[in-house]
Amino acid sequence: MKKILCGTAAAIAMAAVASPAAAQTSERHYAGTTGLGDYTITNPGGFGTFLGELGVAFQVGTRYTAEASAPGNTEDATRTVSVRFRLSGRVQKDCSFYAGNDAGATDIDFGIIGVRTGNNENVNNAFEMVGPATAEIETLTAGCNFNNVVEIRKDSARGLVNRRAGGFDTNEFQNNIPYSVNASWTGVARGARTAGTAQTLEVATTERVGRLQQGAWRSAMNIDITAPVITDKGLVAGNYRGQTRLTLRAL
Repeated sequence: MKKILCGTAAAIAMAAVASPAAAQTSERHYAGTTGLGDYTITNPGGFGTFLGELGVAFQVGTRYTAEASAPGNTEDATRTVSVRFRLSGRVQKDCSFYAGNDAGATDIDFGIIGVRTGNNENVNNAFEMVGPATAEIETLTAGCNFNNVVEIRKDSARGLVNRRAGGFDTNEFQNNIPYSVNASWTGVARGARTAGTAQTLEVATTERVGRLQQGAWRSAMNIDITAPVITDKGLVAGNYRGQTRLTLRAL
């Protein structure tokens, strides 16, 4: 029996084979002492393991093992990852103009438009306007957030019209009061990318429509309406009416 063991121990001593180290710990070591001398076996293959286990079985050797394991990556690892995010959204075109809280805010009433009614007036001055009729309108909120057009449109180039004037001498009287409209604000020309500057749009007493294209703007807006004094004719009595529409329209 001892002879068999000695032969086995010699075979064990000759089979000290090492395998390449793995990424995860997997260690199997054997060591022992026989009549032929000491032996070690480190990470053996199949036959080396058999010999190491044989030494353990015959109680001439010992064994050490260490195993470690963890799941591997689900995909190949990369040192740098670059991801591009495409961001998008939409802003709707809008134009704003604060015109008060009810319809009455836009009813502009000049009241009594004074004419020369004194019986001591020269006949060439009788029934003529005493002075100009004016209206000043201001809003602190106006503008458009895209290229736009500002438009002023009167319902009649004649201005305020007395449509029930009855009969009158057209050489001496008239039934209309011409007026001009002037709007002013801070803005830029269409397509321009620059600091806003003073912008104006005027529709003269003889004109009906005026337009001005603009880039996006926001500012206060002033609108001045002026009916100059009529000095060559008198005004027929009655109600004088007219309409002016301001339009801000995104293009």
